[in-house]
Amino acid sequence: MIFGLANVWALLGWVILAFAPKRARVVPLVFFAGVVLLACLYAGLIIPLMAGVISDGGPTGRPPADFTTLAGVMALFDSPGGATIGWIHYLAFDLFVGIWIARNADAHKISRWFQIPILFFTLMAGPIGLLLYLLLRQLAGEKPENAVLPS
Repeated sequence: MIFGLANVWALLGWVILAFAPKRARVVPLVFFAGVVLLACLYAGLIIPLMAGVISDGGPTGRPPADFTTLAGVMALFDSPGGATIGWIHYLAFDLFVGIWIARNADAHKISRWFQIPILFFTLMAGPIGLLLYLLLRQLAGEKPENAVLPS
């Protein structure tokens, strides 16, 4: 249930980000209602999981979930709870990057028609969307030292 709700919530943020009129309140709304709530959900799940307060729903007898070894990370993702928490992590960070792209593109007067496919790639494969946006900025004549800095 948490997995499905987080997906729908994040997708709603992406739709608003891509298609809502460019207004001063839209991006902060998506940021606080989208990224911040997803981050709170993530924290509310990962902290008790790592503290051993809640179970990830995985099988017993496997290596404990930790972030210091490949086996530990695999163990975390090899359970319904761990995979859900990992997915929420992706949802929050990709939406954050999408917000940065949209704000930065708006500041540089890049048309929403160029932003929408880049935002789609950011939603589907975050680093590829970011790379496409940075390449677009380069092609548009942006100086390299300013390409990754918010304006």
